[in-house]
Amino acid sequence: PAEAAAMDPQQRLFLEVGYAALHGAGERRASLLGGDAGVFLGIAANDWQSVAAQSPIGRSVYAATGGSISIAAGRLSFVLGLQGPCVSYDTACSAALVANHAGMRALQMNECVTGLVSGVSIMLLPGVHISFGTAGMTSPNGKCHTFDKRADGYCRGEACGSVALR
Repeated sequence: PAEAAAMDPQQRLFLEVGYAALHGAGERRASLLGGDAGVFLGIAANDWQSVAAQSPIGRSVYAATGGSISIAAGRLSFVLGLQGPCVSYDTACSAALVANHAGMRALQMNECVTGLVSGVSIMLLPGVHISFGTAGMTSPNGKCHTFDKRADGYCRGEACGSVALR
């Protein structure tokens, strides 16, 4: 419980959704334990460290790992006892796409037989959104018109998704 309280909500959500994707693909913890399944996570936002620093949680011995993007993919690997590739990617908006590419390549190169590809993004603070809005990067009407003459910026969003690959 103490570690979960100091953990970035993105990490907690990824643990749930990632395991659900593996379970939905017919994988069970007992069959994954010690196996070479890989975990490929796209995660970019790191608001949690700022949130934690402003609260007593920031003094927890778990705060450093709880807010670390590099630790996020390893959490699921550790919980399930996986021995395959395990990487967190921070390439901003393309993080989940990069994670998917890496997961597919790892399967093609026989680095693992099963791969979990996930992407997670939760925005806890308004700072980046305000900065992007001020710079004119976001759509003032809140609608994204990609490849359309009405395009006037992009819209930020939150999500978590996972898919098991074989």
